[in-house]
Amino acid sequence: MIDVQRLRVLRAVADHGSFSKAATALRLTPSAVSQHVAVLERSLGAQVVARSTRGVTLTQAGQIMVGAAESVAAELAQAKQQVERLSTGRVQFTVATFTSGGRQLLPGALPRFMAAHPGTLFHVREGEPEVALPLVRQGAVDLALAYRFDGPLPVGPGPSPGLHWTALLEDPLHVVVPEGHRLADRDSLDLAELASEPWVLGCLKTEAYLRRYAERAGFAPEVRGTTTDYFFARSLVAAGMGITLVPSVALAPTVPGLHAVPIEPPTPTRHIGVATLGRRRDHPHLTTFIQALREQARQQRDAGAAPAPPPPFEAMLQS
Repeated sequence: MIDVQRLRVLRAVADHGSFSKAATALRLTPSAVSQHVAVLERSLGAQVVARSTRGVTLTQAGQIMVGAAESVAAELAQAKQQVERLSTGRVQFTVATFTSGGRQLLPGALPRFMAAHPGTLFHVREGEPEVALPLVRQGAVDLALAYRFDGPLPVGPGPSPGLHWTALLEDPLHVVVPEGHRLADRDSLDLAELASEPWVLGCLKTEAYLRRYAERAGFAPEVRGTTTDYFFARSLVAAGMGITLVPSVALAPTVPGLHAVPIEPPTPTRHIGVATLGRRRDHPHLTTFIQALREQARQQRDAGAAPAPPPPFEAMLQS
């Protein structure tokens, strides 16, 4: 019989990359963590982690067991919700979301959801995709409103059991410049025209994305500052510190004295969608809330917040 606590320890080791960091997170000693892993390996007859001076990494057997650990955690979380429902008569529904997407999409979607499921205990947890998506895998939240730039979803460390992804919006990035800037009145611009400009950005991932696109345009951007808030970054632009790159849905609320100019193709774009556990995607609360988010996203597109995306896609994301 595999001990659930040892699976929990292994998952923490996978998330943190070392016994000592996992021990801190679990409030155990590194020795206790090592012993839990060793006992698990003996019970399986296989090595689950590879140890080195740089930390530990999962073996193939370890990846399988961490996937099982996340499935067990998700099932236990759902069972707990069902028991709570028996005692309270109310359903708890939890959504994780990144800040700008939550601000633009959740307030409009929530009334539609609550009208269909009155009495539901609704909770929101703020978090970037690399934090929110593992919460979905673990059953800690019912769904995540998330985004990705070009490439796969940032599912976080460790293996990724099947997540179901429903596309909502394509969210192109705009260059934001101060009033009176030489490009402020343009209908669109080529990123290469900004080669000599200083930048201040509202997200570390946006900086990496800008550098990738700037390299294609033949220049290396001078980044003078990176914040964790697009509004703060735009405020610095208004103060004359430089220019910035902001997704469409993060352009509200407006900052006086600034202009947002679209970028000519190839346009840097965020892809916004919903991630759920594949095996739960037909749950009535999930389907209602996803439909409410789709309706709100459609309103955003119709209002000009973002151009219409290609036909919606839904795909299983496997490790």
